[in-house]
Amino acid sequence: MKISTFVAISMFALSFPACHSFSSCATRHVPAPRGVVLRSAAVDESSSSPSSSSSSSSSSSSTALTTTTSSIYADPSRYLSSHPSNNVPPHIAALVGRGLHVRPDHPIGIVRAKIQEYFANLDDGVTYRIYDAEDPIVTTTQCFDDLRIPPDHPGRSPSDTYYVTDTTLLRTHTSAHQSEHLRSGDADAFLCAGDVYRRDEIDSSHYPAFHQLEGVKLFPVEQMRGAEGLRGDEWTDSSECKAIAADLKSTLEGLMDHLFGETEKRWSEDYFPFTTPSYELEIKYEGRWLEVLGCGVIHEEVLDMSSRGDRRGWAFGLGLERLAMILFEIPDIRLFWTDDARFVGQFKEGKIRKFVPYSKYPPVYKDIAFWIPENYIENDFYEMARGIAGDIIERMEMIDEFTNAKKGKTSKCYRITYRSMDRSLTNEEVDALQDELRVKVENLGVEVR
Repeated sequence: MKISTFVAISMFALSFPACHSFSSCATRHVPAPRGVVLRSAAVDESSSSPSSSSSSSSSSSSTALTTTTSSIYADPSRYLSSHPSNNVPPHIAALVGRGLHVRPDHPIGIVRAKIQEYFANLDDGVTYRIYDAEDPIVTTTQCFDDLRIPPDHPGRSPSDTYYVTDTTLLRTHTSAHQSEHLRSGDADAFLCAGDVYRRDEIDSSHYPAFHQLEGVKLFPVEQMRGAEGLRGDEWTDSSECKAIAADLKSTLEGLMDHLFGETEKRWSEDYFPFTTPSYELEIKYEGRWLEVLGCGVIHEEVLDMSSRGDRRGWAFGLGLERLAMILFEIPDIRLFWTDDARFVGQFKEGKIRKFVPYSKYPPVYKDIAFWIPENYIENDFYEMARGIAGDIIERMEMIDEFTNAKKGKTSKCYRITYRSMDRSLTNEEVDALQDELRVKVENLGVEVR
């Protein structure tokens, strides 16, 4: 199997003034420009009219990548605006364009490269085109409508998603690019990797910015002749659909063996709006069963909306942080975003080695309790706390909840663990952060106790 490197930098977001997916899973300064693109893509920064993509391509049987840097994505002003629907906070805008997934000596980049290496060396005659530099701003149509995600899906809520305008957002999954690449007809098989953004809880395995890799493969028309015109159950019951599912499972089982060594695996049925049938894969690694990815046969309606209704195929998606945390034994997802030499200096291109923890500074615990309104949304509270204290917050957990029947009110109490990864915190600075949170949280309609 061959892999051809390909760059598609969407021009759509450049007209603005100065991504549930398959997979389940910072510093506060503005980073230096590091948006990385492959094979020296030409980018017309003067463009102000939307278009699907501009691209250059080349074929190669090697996974070696030539990269150039671009400051387009690493400009926080692209994501911050006075638009009434904009809910992207500065600490999130500062993360975009870091390009961790294309850094050859970063755990995220190492895992991404190993996955691409696997697909490059499959012996089935299929060429997978690589998309590693997609614009993180996508439309609601790309992220939701094209994938059969209904208007009332909770993933569309501003409490889950970072909106730039009412119709554009920071992608919540790399699946947001699936339909545009299918529609372009440039490739029948491709891998798409990138950073994605979702509001989420705060603990060692959740972070509002993370990385995914999506894979898609369409089968030749002649192999699907027997299923021509089949829809719904007739299609999913067909031998052709079963053959696609079998190829999908075999391919992904091989990928897991490539990453983890030969390991026990098990499949379970799942649900995703954009695939049917859908599956989840678990592997047994060091005695534990771990969920590693979701996948399925692409839904015929998704193919119809992509102007590829004459084709059939499969798709999968996985979280790169999740795999990297397992393979490198990295205990805290915040570490991926640090520039601390004690972290970044441990990793080398192409090598998987166990992370050696450096000094762990002591935690500071603070509790906060309040009566909640009927429309209280926990993610809004987490996002507010993250905006105040950034990555100094290691964990937030609800430790008590009760309802006062006489008052008809419900109270929640949260314990916040403050811990820096590079220094000891003082009680004074943590008290200042906690006091600020106690004041600002009332903007959510709560009554602090």
